[in-house]
Amino acid sequence: MLPLAVAAVSVVALAVPASAAGHGDNGRFTPGAAGVGDPYFPLEGNGGYDARHYSLDLQYDPDYDQLDGTVTLTARATQNLSRFDLDLSGMDVERVSVDHRRADYTRRGQELIITPRKGLKKGSTFTTVVKYGGVPQTIVGSPIVFGSPYGFLHTPDGAFVGGEPNGASTWFPVNDHPSDKATYDYTLTVPKGLTAVANGRLSEHRGATASFSRRSAKIGAEVFRWHEDSPMASYLTTIDIGKWDVKSGRTPGGVPNYTAVDPVLLANQPDAVDFFYNTTSDVTDTWSKTFGKYAFASTGAIADDARFNGQPLGFSLETQSKPVYSAVRSTGTIVHELAHQWFGDAVSPQQWKDVWLNESFASWAAWYWTETHGGRSAADSARATYAARPFPDAAGRPYWSVLTADPQRDTMFNDRVYSGGAMALQFLRERIGDEKFLTLLRTWYAQHKYGNAETAQFTALAQKVSGQDLSGFFKDWLYSPIKPAIS
Repeated sequence: MLPLAVAAVSVVALAVPASAAGHGDNGRFTPGAAGVGDPYFPLEGNGGYDARHYSLDLQYDPDYDQLDGTVTLTARATQNLSRFDLDLSGMDVERVSVDHRRADYTRRGQELIITPRKGLKKGSTFTTVVKYGGVPQTIVGSPIVFGSPYGFLHTPDGAFVGGEPNGASTWFPVNDHPSDKATYDYTLTVPKGLTAVANGRLSEHRGATASFSRRSAKIGAEVFRWHEDSPMASYLTTIDIGKWDVKSGRTPGGVPNYTAVDPVLLANQPDAVDFFYNTTSDVTDTWSKTFGKYAFASTGAIADDARFNGQPLGFSLETQSKPVYSAVRSTGTIVHELAHQWFGDAVSPQQWKDVWLNESFASWAAWYWTETHGGRSAADSARATYAARPFPDAAGRPYWSVLTADPQRDTMFNDRVYSGGAMALQFLRERIGDEKFLTLLRTWYAQHKYGNAETAQFTALAQKVSGQDLSGFFKDWLYSPIKPAIS
């Protein structure tokens, strides 16, 4: 076995003696939980700390599918910690340190269990460094993303990363749950001639030499630094590596736009770069006027000819500030993914059962876009969808039996979460009126921007804004396995 180059992940912490007493905690230092308690993903995320910032310094060698680097996480202890976990699936860990002192660690499934030399006092800020490396494994055979492979996908010239819901931990150590957002810096080193794109804004690009994994000699390399200064859920992280045609500038409304398209896609659609760039600009500015000022420092698109075992991927994803598209997609798809920048990215679900707050909102937004751009009204779209969904549907799939606001893990991306929730929003719009409905969406975004929210908060806000008792409406449309009656 050839030696692996290794990557490092850091978490910053102020260590304190385990004997130090905390107020109200009897001075005891206890382990952080191995999960945040999400019923769909019990081991995703971790307890005992709040992640604040990740700094990922990574090398990727597409010739060997090998990822190595250094990642640094700054976090705050939320209890007196004797040990804590990070999520990491696969990969090889070489060393872990906490506050610049070597720490003990063990592996148990996806849990990287870290024991610092001294306890970490509640309220202290701490840093952890993990050195790791390996070949990230694509998640396959899971029903939760329409059966499509997802996570870290190796492409002929690099990588395509779409990690919803639990793919981030396949390529870096992380508190992998949307309830713990953090800011991110990336330093990405790739072989000369390739480009590495990530969330946020490009702060530096320079040439270098690097000794990639399994290569004894240094070779020409490119270094790209990206910075995402708004809090981001881990499933929205991405690094996309390869050959790109890039167009950058600003939307008419002034938002920086960085669009990268795989040149392979230009063979079938020569104007693909302009299509993605112009559509992204138009949609970003339109949603800013509709829902509230865009939350992030940049917008854009990453469009790749992404395949798994030679077969095209079937999904796009709302990765923060630049959605990823696995091929040239329709205007409607771009509209949907950019609506997520408001609903899903800026306002993220507290638990995965609240995923309708992402998908239903983006699906309704696509209907509304069509309505306001000379096409079918959202009311007609909702009624056509309602008529086309018998119980059960023609294929025997559990459409109406899926609860929109608690769809269960393996059906969390069922169409009822998309079009079913979009119907609920449209019929809510018709019940409370356009003005109050748009006020509701803008208020929801403004109140929870950069944070997390849950269904009960939305339904309470809807009742407050509308001045109506909507409990029966939400019971039927969000929580009942029925086909509700409509007027």
